[in-house]
Amino acid sequence: MSTLQDDFSPAVLEQLRRLQEKYAADGQDLAAYLEGLYYADYVNYWDYINLDTLLSLQRPLTQIPDERIFIMYHQITELYFKLCLCEYEQLGELQHPALQEVVLRVGRINRYFENLIDSFDVMVDGMDKQQFLQFRMALMPASGFQSVQYRMIEIASTSLDNLLDKEKRRLLGEAAAHDELLGCIYWKAGATIEESGAKALTLIQFEEKYTSQLAAHAAHYHHRNLWSVVQRLPQEDQDHPRLLRQLKQLDVNVNVNWPLMHFKSAVRYLERDPTAIAATGGTNWKKYLPPKFQRRIFYPQLWSAQELEDWGKGWVESVLEEVRA
Repeated sequence: MSTLQDDFSPAVLEQLRRLQEKYAADGQDLAAYLEGLYYADYVNYWDYINLDTLLSLQRPLTQIPDERIFIMYHQITELYFKLCLCEYEQLGELQHPALQEVVLRVGRINRYFENLIDSFDVMVDGMDKQQFLQFRMALMPASGFQSVQYRMIEIASTSLDNLLDKEKRRLLGEAAAHDELLGCIYWKAGATIEESGAKALTLIQFEEKYTSQLAAHAAHYHHRNLWSVVQRLPQEDQDHPRLLRQLKQLDVNVNVNWPLMHFKSAVRYLERDPTAIAATGGTNWKKYLPPKFQRRIFYPQLWSAQELEDWGKGWVESVLEEVRA
């Protein structure tokens, strides 16, 4: 008469024992779960990643072929942003962070942004300019300005006061409440009508949809943002060259190189001397996109006075010369 030892290998018996312990701890019947497994289908690649659904999410508003490129690139961008937010979430949970893990996760975020920055030319060079100028009018007032995940990344990266215009921060004072800071965050001046300064519909729609969500996100990351996590490290780790290098690279990737790629694209597609075509969202893109004007800096403590003064200037001028050549 055969025994379990005869019918199953030691490895299978060990897994059964572990499963029995797991389900017994919750008062569950292992046999019932095993029966369900017997009837379950094998997992396949296309179902696991919802491939058919994913490939069906490109729904152009026009018949112009290159609009599909525009949609897919932005969808890829949002997936990369979600990858970044997965790292910020795990960083924020570190009550007793270790240098190695912080460096590892910030490095991952940097690689995600660098992939996006390096791939931006796929869209810029992969779209016919005339096709873009035709289909873009069907997108109004939608704008990349309305990417809430990008705003969530900014909030998770630093303290809110670093996302305010310097003059507004000075006027609010050191004792400003959290909701006051959020109410004056820099992007509220980004989607305004250039002639009047009034809010563009792009900003109005964005605030209607996301204000509550962003307020909750900001509250969640008040003491969980990356800079707060860094401050929980021992002082010698806070000054470690590997960490400083990754933090400064993140600052440059998010606040200079990424917006600069958008500026480069806008100059290429929208600027016509002596006037420029308006962005689909009605945003004042010439003042909003260039890093030298916005001067968003997550970690001003890490940069020299001269570096802060020259923030984004060289990059912007070189890009303008390159695009206009």
